[in-house]
Amino acid sequence: MTKLAFQEASFKGFGLPRRRFSALVLGTGILLFAAVCGHAQQVRDRQLFDNGWRFHLGDVQQGQSPALADKAWRRVDLPHDWSIEGPYSARNASGTGFLPGGIGWYRKSFTLPATARGRKVSIRFDGVYRDSAVWINGVRLGARPYGYITFEYDLTPHLRFGAPNVIAVRVDHSVIADSRWYPGSGIYRHVWLTVTGPVHIAPWGAYVTTPVAGADEALVSVETRVMNETPAQLPATMVTTIVNARGEEVASARSEEAVAAGKDRNFAQQVAVSRPSLWSPDQPYLYTAVSRIYHNGELIDEQQTPFGIRSFYFSPDKGLILNGRQTKMKGVCIHHDLGSLGAALFEEALERRLKSFKEMGVNAIRCSHNPMAPEFYDLADRLGFLVMDEAFDEWIIGKRKWAEGRNNGAVARRGYNEAFEQWGERDAADMVVRDRNHPSVIMWSIGNEIDYPDDPFVHPRGRVDSAIPVDTNKKPSPSADLMPAIARRLIAAVKRLDTTRPVTMALAEINTSNATGVANMLDVVGYNYLEQYYARDHKSYPNRVIYGSENSRGLEQWRQVAANDFVAGQFLWTGMNFLGEAGRWPTHGSNSGLLDLEGFWKRDAYLRQALWSDKPMVYAGASAPAAANPQPSAGGGRGMGRPQPVERWGFPNDTRKTVPVEIVSNCQSVEVFLNGRSVGEKALADPLAPTLTFEVPNEPGTVEVAGKKGGAVAARFQLKTVGRPATIELLPDLKALKNAGRQVSTIEVSVLDRDGNRVPDAEAAVTFEVAGPGRLIAAANADLTDPTPVTGSQTKLYQGRAVAVVRSGAGQGKLTVRATAPGLAPAEAVLVVEP
Repeated sequence: MTKLAFQEASFKGFGLPRRRFSALVLGTGILLFAAVCGHAQQVRDRQLFDNGWRFHLGDVQQGQSPALADKAWRRVDLPHDWSIEGPYSARNASGTGFLPGGIGWYRKSFTLPATARGRKVSIRFDGVYRDSAVWINGVRLGARPYGYITFEYDLTPHLRFGAPNVIAVRVDHSVIADSRWYPGSGIYRHVWLTVTGPVHIAPWGAYVTTPVAGADEALVSVETRVMNETPAQLPATMVTTIVNARGEEVASARSEEAVAAGKDRNFAQQVAVSRPSLWSPDQPYLYTAVSRIYHNGELIDEQQTPFGIRSFYFSPDKGLILNGRQTKMKGVCIHHDLGSLGAALFEEALERRLKSFKEMGVNAIRCSHNPMAPEFYDLADRLGFLVMDEAFDEWIIGKRKWAEGRNNGAVARRGYNEAFEQWGERDAADMVVRDRNHPSVIMWSIGNEIDYPDDPFVHPRGRVDSAIPVDTNKKPSPSADLMPAIARRLIAAVKRLDTTRPVTMALAEINTSNATGVANMLDVVGYNYLEQYYARDHKSYPNRVIYGSENSRGLEQWRQVAANDFVAGQFLWTGMNFLGEAGRWPTHGSNSGLLDLEGFWKRDAYLRQALWSDKPMVYAGASAPAAANPQPSAGGGRGMGRPQPVERWGFPNDTRKTVPVEIVSNCQSVEVFLNGRSVGEKALADPLAPTLTFEVPNEPGTVEVAGKKGGAVAARFQLKTVGRPATIELLPDLKALKNAGRQVSTIEVSVLDRDGNRVPDAEAAVTFEVAGPGRLIAAANADLTDPTPVTGSQTKLYQGRAVAVVRSGAGQGKLTVRATAPGLAPAEAVLVVEP
């Protein structure tokens, strides 16, 4: 049970107690609001509410009742995705990764002392998939059908003080084939409990913009919405302070207004910041706006809002102009799952992948095709990514959701479209309000491929997708002429809340969208796999901003962007392999990513690094003999994989006299050495075609590839002849974790030979044991055809690799992860769990 305890002091002006409190997460997962003596008063407390929930898979009569006995229910800590626990089954839908859905219930009990009366208590869910309903003490607070939106409820009127309170959540994902990709099931993002006074800043109440952002001076505009939930008018003073990354105050503003009883008021303020550090992907500098409300000199609420100072616009002829400089969007599309973690949002696992994108030279990410978790945008701000924030994959009519493999068998069309008419504008608006302070967000997308031919709309100007089998049972398709009215409503919903960013869509049938007028309603226009129309439409619509919103990974597709100033950029499909949108059983995911399912780099990641990164690099792989060349990793969707060169030199029983070595580099030339002898040097004449092939004598040893700039070696890469597998290697991405389940570490598992070389084709079943304050939450590989449950303690290697993910627990100290496999020397990784 969670106990919330407060310390009282006098609270002038209200006749109410002033409470000073902060949070302490105990080893049992109990959240305690304790007095903070000798520290500055905390008038607002926002605490993670993830630990100590009870979960039951299956529907329960009166599951919301406080009297229900739930001690036999499974205990879980959030975030939690029950679908990833499996099992995989051919009876489930290929679109959602052959994983189960169902109905689940979550319950949590907590107690508030009588001294907490008079405070305002709210609960925020960052994401629940899907069709959630929430109760407090048996009182229904509301329901949200969309599984990707953040929502909040006021608990205050229904709380019991000095007695247990029970929060209950019903999640209905019984329609398994409700998505074209894997969505997960459950409370898969964080939950937060916020306690304030009755006069407080509204949720997402501060709105920060930078109407002027120059090198010498910036103008920062802050609108702060204050709510007065008392029966009396309140004279209030709003003080807003701008703080730089070093914690120094650089500007402030003060204003006084009366807030009427039971009403809210916007405080509008502007301040000048001299010689600001401008936010950009290369220098993602962040400031913080600190908003404080005072009454009669007493601080009554405080909120901090990170933001960046930057200016941008899109030009029909020059694309994106960021801080006065033309900037090409070098982007990737991503879905939200994290491989073996499913949809459960763990920031550290997401950051590991985003850092890989950064190293490749990626500077932009498209949220495909839904709002992401709030932590994604925080990471994008901090790491430096431009973000296309996308609301929906479908509107009023459902798209095809394949059950037996992509473009195969029967289709389903149920899903969010059934709630769109009631909730679409609200969900789009909620996305904007939540995300509009992030400097990373530069576009609002109101839809993905809504105009896809006959899925669901048709138009005489539209094409027919011959890859999709004819559905003889399908009702006549609706006209695409319905789209403009819906688009107009969504655009208005967005612009009521933010006019500083353009509205866009990712269009799949540009001729239809041109004919219906939808394309001309957008501020910037996304083209999905439609490079052939860039030049035509630039000429026909000279005021249109054009960019590739979804693109294949071919070199020619990037050349269309790099060679034409008017094309603002591209977003590759996709940044990382993902679950769902699968081929036929047992394939359960798509192989279209630059990263594989567990975050390891694929060959095309290095190709993209050569095209997009300024850092000198070279990469090489040897082509295996035809009989040994692995088949493409199974996958679905556009951009499927192909056999890739292998990071090793020499193959068993290989009788070839020479072996092709494929090289990727952004250097001016490449020289190849075999056991110290030069095999030759070749120039890379075209930076948009950064690949070379050398025929290297088939001789054991070491192949070294040297990338040169200006005649000097700027980057090196080696391929070595490997011996027999000898030992396991464990490489954790984080060696220190916070306690009480707050963090995870992804441990990369490889096999080495006796000389310490990685064996890329090692095969073994690795078993993990964990000792200390933490637990193993996933053990998996990136094989999209392996249906082994990820929640066990053992996994097979795939391409010589696997991962183990451990989550910190209560307490502190050493967390030891031990890995064993038959015939291999074991390995240990020792992490430290900190308070």
